[in-house]
Amino acid sequence: MQDPSIEIALIGAGTIGLSFAALHLTQNPNCTITIHDTRPDLQTYIQRHLPTYLPENANQEPYLARLSFANELPTAVKNAQIVQEQGPENLEFKVAIWAEIERHAREDALFWSSTSGIPASAQSREMQDPTRLLVVHPYNPPHIMPLLEVVPAPQQTAEAVVENTLEYWRELGRTPVVVKKECTGFVANRLAFALFREACSLVASGVVDVKELDEIVQASMGPRWTVAGPFKSYHAGGGEGGLTSFMEKIGGTVKNCWDASKEDVTANDVSVGGKWQEDVCKQADEAYGVVDTAERDMKTRKVLSAVADS
Repeated sequence: MQDPSIEIALIGAGTIGLSFAALHLTQNPNCTITIHDTRPDLQTYIQRHLPTYLPENANQEPYLARLSFANELPTAVKNAQIVQEQGPENLEFKVAIWAEIERHAREDALFWSSTSGIPASAQSREMQDPTRLLVVHPYNPPHIMPLLEVVPAPQQTAEAVVENTLEYWRELGRTPVVVKKECTGFVANRLAFALFREACSLVASGVVDVKELDEIVQASMGPRWTVAGPFKSYHAGGGEGGLTSFMEKIGGTVKNCWDASKEDVTANDVSVGGKWQEDVCKQADEAYGVVDTAERDMKTRKVLSAVADS
């Protein structure tokens, strides 16, 4: 799909927008990027913050030379082959901005929303041609994490839009996965927040503290899941009989854990804003303070590189 030169318009320059800018610039040498954002000091802001997302030891000038800025939305999108939006998580904002983008963009431009939870079918409500829009949801930060959840609107998004989107990201070495149904939070967040709720419940119950729970995850399922997801892992755990055998042998324990989880979540009122929240957040503050995300990202890169090279 990549043309000799491809122009990308990024709408919104928050942390996700900057991360996507770094991803495009470093992985696609044929692209130029125009950033549109309502910040009055946009150019100064980008020049100050974007370099922290780019490779540390590389000459950053060639990346920055392919970057431009647009104060007006029509100017940003008029020549773009790809328009990627990462604005506020507000339905009315997204409905309005996609209708405006459509009026000024090329007829063949791909429209991507980086939303964390607002489906394309809702965002495209005021578009003349809603078949053009789909969700491309990253796992943060996208310039490091390879997953992109591609979520078309059912019976709406054109198949060619989906295929061209997949082709673009695969050529950049990412892992785009089509989510077949629109669902709250898509897939990665549903899984992550399910584990997070169980973690909060166990800490609230006094089984472990925050730091101990993190150590357990980092020393067990964390490294395991970098090479095999839950289905492959438990399928392997069943030996020659696979997942069927695993459930026959361990299914009782699985059921007991699921039942206990429901009981503990209810007993400790593990809901957002519940009484447990203040104590768990306090433990996290005491254990970690301000997390060095640069160190986290460096280690994550090393893990991903090791898995890719194996």
